[in-house]
Order: sequence, then C-alpha cells, then structure tokens
Amino acid sequence: MDPFTTEISRHIWDTKYRYRQDRKISERTVDESWQRIAQALSAVEPRHRQDWQARYYEILKGFKFLPGGRIQAGAGTGRNVTLFNCFVMGMIEDSMEGIFRALHEGAITMRQGGGVGYDFSTLHPRGMRAKGVGALASGPVSFMTVWDAMCETILSTGARRGAMMATLRCDHPDIEAFVNAKKQPGILRHFNLSIQVTDAFISAVRADGDWALVFPAMDEEPGRNTVLKEWPGYGEPVHCHVHRCLRARDLWEKILRATYEHAEPGVLFIDRINRLNNLWYRERINATNPCGEIPLPPYGACNLGSLNLTQFVRKPFTAEAQLDERALTATTEIATRLLDNVIDASRFPLPEQEEMARGARRIGLGITGLAEALLMLGLEYGSKRSIDVTTNIIRQICHGAYRTSIAIADEKGPFPFFDKERYLEGEFVQTLPEDIRSGIALHCIRNSHLIAIAPAGTISLLANNVSSGLEPIFAGSMRRRVLNEDGTTGEFELTDYAVRLWQEKFGNPEGYPPGFVCASDLSPRQHLAMQSALQPYVDNSISKTINVPEIYPFEKFKKVYDLAYDKGLKGCTTFRPNPITGAVITTVEDSVNAPHCCAFEREAD
Repeated sequence: MDPFTTEISRHIWDTKYRYRQDRKISERTVDESWQRIAQALSAVEPRHRQDWQARYYEILKGFKFLPGGRIQAGAGTGRNVTLFNCFVMGMIEDSMEGIFRALHEGAITMRQGGGVGYDFSTLHPRGMRAKGVGALASGPVSFMTVWDAMCETILSTGARRGAMMATLRCDHPDIEAFVNAKKQPGILRHFNLSIQVTDAFISAVRADGDWALVFPAMDEEPGRNTVLKEWPGYGEPVHCHVHRCLRARDLWEKILRATYEHAEPGVLFIDRINRLNNLWYRERINATNPCGEIPLPPYGACNLGSLNLTQFVRKPFTAEAQLDERALTATTEIATRLLDNVIDASRFPLPEQEEMARGARRIGLGITGLAEALLMLGLEYGSKRSIDVTTNIIRQICHGAYRTSIAIADEKGPFPFFDKERYLEGEFVQTLPEDIRSGIALHCIRNSHLIAIAPAGTISLLANNVSSGLEPIFAGSMRRRVLNEDGTTGEFELTDYAVRLWQEKFGNPEGYPPGFVCASDLSPRQHLAMQSALQPYVDNSISKTINVPEIYPFEKFKKVYDLAYDKGLKGCTTFRPNPITGAVITTVEDSVNAPHCCAFEREAD
C-alpha cells in the first residue's frame, strides 16, 4: 500500500529525503529510505543489531515516528553531513579575528546542514571605541548583516536553506537597534531574532523602574558609573560600564510594538531557561537553535524527532475513539534509543560541537500531528478537555523517555558530563516522579535532556500533511509553496490530514469534522494555555507561535507576554498578520506570500 496520500508528501520525500548517489536514484520507495535509516542507526548498537534494526524500521514505517530532517536525509548515505538539526555556535570574541572566526565556523556548520544560533551580546555597542585600535565599533547589528550575506551565499551554492537565530541581552546598549533591525522588509531575512529577557528586567517593568544599558568596562577601574553583572565570556560577574539608563516600560513597549508590527523579535525568558536547565551546574545558556525549542550553551548541539500522534488514535471519529497509550509508550522507548544512537552515528562540522554533543548527549523527542489527533478523538483544540488530554500525552512521553534513558545508561553508561548529586538537585529533575529520580540515583541516565517540541514543519508535510508540532490546524484547505532542489518554488493545494480522513470516511467531500477549529479561531489565551500545559514536562523548550488577529488591539497584545511569563513559559513568539510580513501560510482563497522567518522552508528540519 502506498504510504503517500498527498502529492506534496511524495514531493517532499523525493526532493529532500530520498537518497541519490551521484544524482542517480538509489531508493525506489520511501520504504527503502526507512530501511536505510534503521540500518544506519542500528549499526552503532553493541549487540542484537538486526533486532534493533527491525524495531527502528517498525516505528519509522507509516510515519509513526519522524526523525528530524537531517537524520532522514543523511543517515546511511556516507555523506559528509551532520545528522543534527540544532546548534548554538561558540562565543563571538569581540575582535575582528574573533568575529570572522565565528563567521567561518557558522558557514561550515550550515554547509553541512545544521541550523545555528548566536548570542551577539559580546560585541561592542555601536560608537564605543574598540580596544587596541582606537576605531569606533559598528555594533552587533551591523555584523549580523555579514552573517546574513554568508547565509545567502551558501544558498546560492545549492546547499539546503540556511536558518539562524540571533539573540541579544535586554541590557546591551544596542538593544533598541536590535529591536528595530527587521522593521524594513528584506533586512536580515535569514535570521530569527530573540531578546534575552531577564527576571530583573520584568521586575523593573512591573515596578516602573529605570533600566541600565551596560557593557563590560574592559580595563577601566570600577567607579560610580559601573555595575557588577554576569556577562557572556566571563566566568564570574564583571564590572560593566553604564552607557545610559531609560525607563524599563519604554523599552518593553518598543520591544512589543516591534513584535506587533513585524512579528519580531521573540522573547526568551533567559533566567528561567538557565534555572530549569538540567546541566545548570556546568552551563550558561544565552541562545537557542533557530526555532527556539533547543536552548544550548556555546557549541551545544541536539538532534530531533517527533512522534506522529495521528498514528496512535484507534477508531477515529467514533464514540469509541481512543489513544493507544501502550503503543505510544512502546514507540517512545524505541524512539528515545534511536535518537541516542544518532549521537554516535553522526558527523559534526566542528570538534567542539562533537565534544559538547557527546558530553551531554542531548536529544529532543517531541510530538507532531497533535491537532489532528485531538480532532480524531472528538476534541476541540484549545478546550479544557483537549488541554487535559494533551498534558497526559506529554507527561507519558516525558516519563517514558526518562525511564528509557535510565535503562540505556545501565546498559551503555551515562552521558560524560553527568554529576549524579548535582543533576538530581536540578529544578526540573526534582519534578520527576520518585521512581525516575531513584532510577537516576541507582543507574544514572544516558541523556542530559530528552524532550523538545519542535515545529516539525517539513516532516509533518512528509507525513501526509499533519499539523506541525504543537500547533493547531492552520486551515482545512490551503495553498503551500515549497522549495525545489534547484531553488525554484512549487505550489500545492492541500487538505488537512484529519479533515481528509473524515471526508473519506463519511463521504462528505465538502464538510468538516465536529470540533474542527483552525488557528484563527483560537484566542491568544487558548494558544498560551496549550503551550503552558506542556512546559512542565519539556526539559528543552517549545517552539510555538501564538497567533494574534490583525485587528487585535495593542493594549491587549501586550498582556500576552505578561501571561506567558506568569504561566512559566521559557519564551514567547507571536504572529500577527501585518503589511511587513504578510501571513504565515495562505489559504486556497489567499495570495499573500508567507514571511520568510515563518515559512516552513526556513525551519531547520
């Protein structure tokens, strides 16, 4: 039976994941692709390789489990590519040599297929006199344009589409320039932007206090115009020169106004990210991968995979519809081991990345097709019942993955950076059930982190157009542009997976299932409620777009970010259709182009 039920899915496989050797087709069917991946990842098993190959193939078959795009494209091909989707690059040294060294490392990483994140906070603010040469610094935003040009150049060579994240501290003197960097269309189009927002800044906003913009004082003697602060690149708090002060609420208003008007920058609640980091005892995180679901230290790396929840619903659209929890748990266990094997099977662009990846053994197991699964169960996305069911699903996956990682550690050993006593003191680990914590104490654990909710845009299209990641169904039918191998674009008209299934089951080609809602039907509070329900069970982070209607008042829009912070999220990204960025995806009746930062071909999968 042909596993493809949509034209676009076959197109995605053929152009992105089908193995070709010297431009000659080596795989006749997607089944052969699954066999290739299963064989490559079972080859690193110390024992029973054929048994593990069969198990890996079984969860890949029929799109039950969707490894990240780099795994599907590269595993078993022998190509000099990485199987990791997500990287954060090393600290950018504040010198011309350091800047271009970091640029070079980014180019190498993207050339091999990785998406990259950078913290630009280490660079002198614009107009500050550079140490040693006396010249005035041009500021981090100006250097970001160099990275953008590099990414464009790599695209022109035929490499896969590049994706980058740039972050900046909320107290950097150039924060306002960063906020407005993408105000004009076409500027920094290969970057997603996020601001590192601290708890102290939120407190200053709520207290209507002043906010100091600072930068390390270099060789200057500490004086009245310096403050002691943690800063990237310094092992302990450093004296920072206060460049100027402004009202915290004014800066917050500028950040939110920019996001309201052109969908960027996003916000990272950076202190919460670090407080909840399982490797809190050895890492300081200042950046994420391009879509935000993987916060990482310098040279950190993570590989991804998503459980396709539509494949675990039994008797869909009936009164007896239910989720097969036993099958979901079994698949979670095998998928966790598969992703752990990716670490050993992968090449790495840089030795520093290999050291960090093998030292922490981070993986990012997530979900996709959630919205369709809920619809198939008779639940309306965003309802109280749907949130409860989703919470149970992610709890089951999280705890299953942790128990599996403990078992693998007992067999193969823990991740090298593991410090049992300090790991068990971690704030996230402390929330895990007692049997898991006892298991870690007794047997250690194989992976420092296990759960991430990625956007999964391309691989969700591959799986016959299920909704991506945690997102709701965008529309029952839509028109989607895709990137071809030669850089041109094609266009497909799509019907949502669950909608099509219901229409075929009940012979109603124009109708919609009971409980059908799409992204535009949901309030921002409903989007946030779904994201916040999952956050307690996600040790990495969540990529989620909070859709906001175009006519949504700015005063109400601002409250979305207050709510995101108060609900314990690690970050917040909103999207409101606007003249600069247009709409994310187009319905069949629409002809507005998708914004570059949100189109699926920009996602690092």
